Amino acid sequence: MSIFKIHNTLGNKKEEFIPIDKDHIRIYACGPTVYNYAHIGNARMAVVCDLLVRFMRSIYPKVTYVSNITDIDDKIINASLETNTPIKELTAKYEKVYNQDMGELGVLKPDIQPRATDHIKEMISLIDQLIKQNNAYVSDNHVLFNVSSYKNYGLLSGRNKEDQIAGSRVEVADYKNNSGDFVLWKPSSEDQPGWDSPWGKGRPGWHIECSAMSEKTLSLPFDIHGGGLDLTFPHHENEIAQSCAAHKFDDPQDYAKYWIHNGFVTMDGEKMSKSLGNIFLVNDLLKKYPGETLRLSLISSHYRQPLNWNSKIIEQAQKNLDRIYRILKDNENISIDENIHVPDNVVDALSDDLNTSKAMFEINLIADKLSKSNNKNKSALKGELVSSGKILGLFQQSPSEWLKYGKTNNNIDSNFIEELILKRNKAREVKNFQEADKIRDELTNINIEIEDTIDGTIWRSKN
Repeated sequence: MSIFKIHNTLGNKKEEFIPIDKDHIRIYACGPTVYNYAHIGNARMAVVCDLLVRFMRSIYPKVTYVSNITDIDDKIINASLETNTPIKELTAKYEKVYNQDMGELGVLKPDIQPRATDHIKEMISLIDQLIKQNNAYVSDNHVLFNVSSYKNYGLLSGRNKEDQIAGSRVEVADYKNNSGDFVLWKPSSEDQPGWDSPWGKGRPGWHIECSAMSEKTLSLPFDIHGGGLDLTFPHHENEIAQSCAAHKFDDPQDYAKYWIHNGFVTMDGEKMSKSLGNIFLVNDLLKKYPGETLRLSLISSHYRQPLNWNSKIIEQAQKNLDRIYRILKDNENISIDENIHVPDNVVDALSDDLNTSKAMFEINLIADKLSKSNNKNKSALKGELVSSGKILGLFQQSPSEWLKYGKTNNNIDSNFIEELILKRNKAREVKNFQEADKIRDELTNINIEIEDTIDGTIWRSKN
């Protein structure tokens, strides 16, 4: 078996993955804040973590994957006020939409998907522990973490004290002892959601949520913590500080051993942002493109690199999938050899820090061999292709369904199309090729593509 190497943000280097318990791998990733539709940047994180989990499950007997739902946050409160929608109704709606949209992208639902509001008790307990150990203090009805109390603060992001202050982008409040200190608990007004606590009615800060939920669902330490690059600081840095300080851990690896962060999704080299108006919502994209096409687009470059989102990358992914599905369609009567596993070349590629570009190159070679192979090798090659695709979350549909053979997306009756094809075939039988070409052109004009095979003429909608 290939050695799985992963780029660990903690230390900023590629390392051999050595599990804490080889019989049970535990992975946590920061999930969505559910107040609006997920954008393609959110989707990249979800797809990358899903790919990681799929690959780990091909190696290890048990993998538990946890990704949370943040359902209490100031953004949620503001969205509730702006839309005049009760918070529970708002968060329930967008949690459902998020899971549906990610499902369309082939993202398997996490084994555990804890909600922040279901873990307030654990957060309060963790905060209380930090106060008792002088890692946190109460000021003006807030509870804040004392950053200077954890000596290894900054190891994950590689920031010094000055960088930490500049990178936090938060106005220094007068209730803070130090500018870098961050909120663990904040007071709630009468019209804001809140919970009773030793420090009054209030709600948790964002960072404490993941510390409490990861510990509750996975225990400490766990193997891998994932998320987008933008979460490295301050969110993940603060997670480490809270959890390590609470349990008197010096080494951040006593919280999570490996940290992976996917790169930004950009548009013409600029990070997507509301202010630039270049946000692409997954829900909108799914109305135009199949989920697998978007998934392949998202993993077309290495997860750690920036991904420049544009129509060309989507078109290339669509062409690649169409080509492989056509090969699978041509070989749909070939049974798969059940003893065939993912070929070594694909495993080697993914073992090298999830090198999806190399893995897709190897998969395309397998597809080419299948298309040219004699019947003797087809069963094994098809098995390699399908099993490789499963790890990447691709080729999950039947070829006919993907290629839309016998289906139309417009209001044209399929019987009408079949009648035209029958007339064309009759014209070809009597060598009236001019009439046959005329009918093909007629079908093309209504966006119907036909293909003559040894089993007859098949058709698909190009819409």
